[in-house]
Amino acid sequence: MALGNKKLAQNRTKKYGIVVSRFNEFVTLRLLSGCLKEFKKAGIADKDLIIVWVPGAFEIPVAALNLARRKNVAAVVCLGAVIRGETLHYDLVAKEAASGIMKVSLDTMKPVIFGVLTTDTIEQANRRSEEKGDNKGCDAARAAVEMANILKST
Repeated sequence: MALGNKKLAQNRTKKYGIVVSRFNEFVTLRLLSGCLKEFKKAGIADKDLIIVWVPGAFEIPVAALNLARRKNVAAVVCLGAVIRGETLHYDLVAKEAASGIMKVSLDTMKPVIFGVLTTDTIEQANRRSEEKGDNKGCDAARAAVEMANILKST
């Protein structure tokens, strides 16, 4: 069965968490903006969104776990931007952020959505966080609502 906007808004009484990394904020602010617009389109009120800022992508999983453990939170969106540099730091942060986010989802049996960009360049990050056009924050919000509804109905 296809999920229309009415069906997507089914979890309005539940809250949605959003964890946002301050590192590379020039990108994460745009991801957050797209995420918020998409939640609004799905009928999720601002009062039903809990936004938590963390220092970087490595810190996202622990904040996501804190939100996902709350009974009234239907799903958590994790937003960040890890951009490759000259050292192995990129590989370590990207891998552990992804692993941590998945672990939180499996441990809590709630959707915890990976909206962390992992790009080679700033230009790639900018293209994936456009104000109008491709914005992975929008995709993450849609996935959170859809998954919350799927888990609620199964």
